[in-house]
Amino acid sequence: MIDKRLEDTARCLAELGHPVRLCVFRLLVRAGPDGALVGDLLRHVDIPKSTLSHHLQHLIMVGLVRQRREGRALRCFVCAERARAVLDYLMEQCCEGLAEMPTGPSPGSVDCGAA
Repeated sequence: MIDKRLEDTARCLAELGHPVRLCVFRLLVRAGPDGALVGDLLRHVDIPKSTLSHHLQHLIMVGLVRQRREGRALRCFVCAERARAVLDYLMEQCCEGLAEMPTGPSPGSVDCGAA
């Protein structure tokens, strides 16, 4: 059985697996808590506004990014708590070694040793 944290992390990583989305996410991380206007992001990525909007929606859908309207502009922010949860999940058992499995996992299951 795949646990919820594994599924959530996999969804986030799948969305970050696209080069444009990863680039935009990193730009927003660099922008910090003030975030960045969509227009500012467009100056850093060479894609049409509609394409940027599409990629932002993917990041919003998994909770890694949020937006706030400021008049006619949209400001984007990294959801730091969500991003930290992904990183924490990936690193939580760092250097603990692999536990011995007395029997193999049942067919169709994934056991990543999540606590």
